[in-house]
Amino acid sequence: MAHDSERSRNGMVALALGALGVVFGDIGTSPLYALQTVFSIDHNTVAATPGDVYGVISLVFWSITVVVSVKYVAFILRADNDGEGGVMALAALARLAVRPGGRRFGLVMLLGVLGASLFYGDSVITPAISVMSAIEGLSVSTPSLAHLVVPIGAVIITALFAGQRLGTQLVGRFFGPVMALWFLVLAAMGLSQVFRDPAIITGLSPHYGLLFVIDHPVVAFVAMGAVVLSITGAEALYADMGHFGRQPIRRAWFVVVFPALTLNYLGQGALILQEPAAASNPFFRLAPEALRLPLVVLATLATVIASQAVISGAYSVSRQAERLGYLPRLTVRHTSTHERGQIYVPAINWTLFVGVILLLVTFQSSEKLATAYGLAVTGTFLITTTLFLMYAEAHWRWNRWQLLLLGVPLAGLELTYFAANVTKLFHGGWLPVLIALIVATVMLTWQRGRTLVTERRASMEGQIEPFIDWLHHDPVDKVPGTAVFLHPDKHSTPLALRENATFNHVIHENVLIVSTSSLNVPFVTDEDRVVLDHLGDPYDAITHLTLNFGFQEDQDVPRALAVARDLEIIDVDPDTAYYFLSRITVQRGPGREMGTWRKRLFVGLAHNAASPTEYFRLPEDRTVAMGAAVVL
Repeated sequence: MAHDSERSRNGMVALALGALGVVFGDIGTSPLYALQTVFSIDHNTVAATPGDVYGVISLVFWSITVVVSVKYVAFILRADNDGEGGVMALAALARLAVRPGGRRFGLVMLLGVLGASLFYGDSVITPAISVMSAIEGLSVSTPSLAHLVVPIGAVIITALFAGQRLGTQLVGRFFGPVMALWFLVLAAMGLSQVFRDPAIITGLSPHYGLLFVIDHPVVAFVAMGAVVLSITGAEALYADMGHFGRQPIRRAWFVVVFPALTLNYLGQGALILQEPAAASNPFFRLAPEALRLPLVVLATLATVIASQAVISGAYSVSRQAERLGYLPRLTVRHTSTHERGQIYVPAINWTLFVGVILLLVTFQSSEKLATAYGLAVTGTFLITTTLFLMYAEAHWRWNRWQLLLLGVPLAGLELTYFAANVTKLFHGGWLPVLIALIVATVMLTWQRGRTLVTERRASMEGQIEPFIDWLHHDPVDKVPGTAVFLHPDKHSTPLALRENATFNHVIHENVLIVSTSSLNVPFVTDEDRVVLDHLGDPYDAITHLTLNFGFQEDQDVPRALAVARDLEIIDVDPDTAYYFLSRITVQRGPGREMGTWRKRLFVGLAHNAASPTEYFRLPEDRTVAMGAAVVL
């Protein structure tokens, strides 16, 4: 038992270290640019005076405390969907809790789509601003190298995205110790300055933030648009929960990350009070001049890791969206034999890469990128809060006073962030909004088109009962072996089965019609994996199976059939069966259910979806595809 306990502790430490390397990279590098942006926004509207500095430090500290420590770490992480996090997982969880068919039933998934879309906007901007803010330290330590900032940033980002195929397990194993060192350096830099001016600690008092808002409401409002940069990465913390688990994330936050961030922001505030000119780049000016170049190197590594947090989160959110029917089939590769949530999605990886490089080349500085940052983050905050409160009321049966106690402070704070960032809309803030609109359009178009294609396909295929009756009265030749027909439902006839019977006049001895179902849970146990239906006659050797999968699982049909065999649900060997696919080609038609441009988008998405053979893990040498066209 002692050995088991020790192994458990060691495993928790390893996961917490990995979480430092993947989950906290984004929020952990916010000190690089958060206060710098606050004191430079709108031509230095926020001044380096004691009132403004103490007010900003108070707002930063209590923003981190309320939004990250209270909202995400204490509450949102409790709303895990079988260990998985992220706005789409939360939306699926809320949909299970609310009344089916009610107003909230459709609203929760719409909010999930909008939240996921905003997260993609964040996922494109974060790598660009994080890496740029670190490399710009070169202009502080060695001004003659300033012209190399953008080329070096492009090389680093290219290497980061190229290395994603190695997986977050290896990435976290390497990045964890680096981030542990980073947070130690953050704390040490801040602490050295706090020792010189211990009075800065009083800036943690909430009354300084309130005084700042009361005395300078317009200045405070402008400052809030940049203060929010100190909490970017909180949503990635939730989205990455499936990679490492709730407890390792909580422990890493309270033991390492939160104290280090607090000390560093205090140190930067004390430095700005002593040297107002340091407000132009307070982070790097905290370090002794001789150590600034090594700090640039460490900061660059840390910002690469910051990018990892949102990239990993984007993989998880994309897979959840695909399983829930809002994206076409994606090629997903598992990168760990131990953590089932650690995945790599090539299509998402390279799409993000192109977006990040375009941003880097277009904006060319972290100060300009900061104007585009914040709107997507604050929008996602509001949506996550709304979904969580809906879930807490429907599932946990929270009383109204409980909802108000948590919801009013959060909504007030996050609405202020959002309103302050709306002012950036025409100064770069339009960019994440545009990205979010594009992603939301893609998701909603795919979901609508998929529904219409399923309806048209069902009308083409005809009902299964008349087809089976026809086989009974007009029998066809039987050939030995088992044929597995992958098909969306059990009510219509697979096209490949109908073609074989009506044109080739043959049918296999054993016929399995297999439908896969994505449930609103991440994972399904083997006992709940298979649902059997004899379709009215247990003796005609035509059987329907529904294979249930969670939205985080590979839809591995042969493996699921092996589970059904082992549970004695079927007497079929999936290793010798032949698999038949009804390949559906979507064509645009005159129908008015969707606009012409949406039809074109849907057709393009359908053509670029992952191969069904690879997606369902079918053996290529025993898989047959038979085609048909559906007019949309």
